[in-house]
Amino acid sequence: MEFKVSHTTSYDYDSGVTFCHNIATLKPKTMVGQTLLDYTLEISPKPSEITERLDFFGNTITRFSIQQHHKKLNVTARSIIDRNYELEPNIDLSETGKTITLKEALSILETNNKEFIDIKQFILDSIFIAQISPEVKAYAEKSFKPNRSVFDAAFELMQRIFTEFKFDSEFSTIATPIQEVIKAKKGVCQDFAQIAIACVRSMGLPARYVSGYIETLPPPGKEKLVGTDASHAWFSVYIPTFGWVDFDPTNNQIPKNQHITVSWGRDYYDVPPLKGVVYSTGKNKMNVAVDIRPA
Repeated sequence: MEFKVSHTTSYDYDSGVTFCHNIATLKPKTMVGQTLLDYTLEISPKPSEITERLDFFGNTITRFSIQQHHKKLNVTARSIIDRNYELEPNIDLSETGKTITLKEALSILETNNKEFIDIKQFILDSIFIAQISPEVKAYAEKSFKPNRSVFDAAFELMQRIFTEFKFDSEFSTIATPIQEVIKAKKGVCQDFAQIAIACVRSMGLPARYVSGYIETLPPPGKEKLVGTDASHAWFSVYIPTFGWVDFDPTNNQIPKNQHITVSWGRDYYDVPPLKGVVYSTGKNKMNVAVDIRPA
């Protein structure tokens, strides 16, 4: 399937801004099963400096600075992506991938195989997922048993979060600790992904945060409104002998063609769509509009 994605972030500043420096992580990946066909980044006011490079995790980031007074900032990323899930390694067809147990996975990861050097960083604490609490580990242990397959355990964890947590966009912010989220049993897709990652890491397994988009469909008989989509997030678990497997706890499904990957990292802190510093006073207002449509 081919998709057109438009992602606009706008800031309105009461007192204006004299200088800003920003990092945008908005360019979708080209990888097995996903090809970026076209991409443009429109920024207003026009930046005085702009560069593009790959970050530590292989994501494309754009750094830009605006050194003129402005009261509004608009950043729009437009992408055309071709998705073909059938080209990806299929976990459903991998007997080893679906049957390797937690005990076996931990034993394999203990080896000094060079293949696991980069993988093991996703077991360690990260900015938003640090000092994993006993409550998180206890929640994970309900699914992860030594002789149970990692895939089955992660799949059940996804289902439990979907069933037991309430989607509530008013409850949390990006800075809400996961301990508060797991106690309240509510949050948004970023929270659900980070709870799952904390659970997987508490078992000694690598897990990463995936940022991207998901195609949403309007109710039957209704027209899809422009700009009503949103950024999305899910988690990925590394299964030795197979590779990374994605799980979407917000929608209780393994991501396929409707999921578009932009970036991945240890948690949300590594891959926000836009972040930066500004020289200003007073309040500011942010607005985000995302639209995803079949091309």
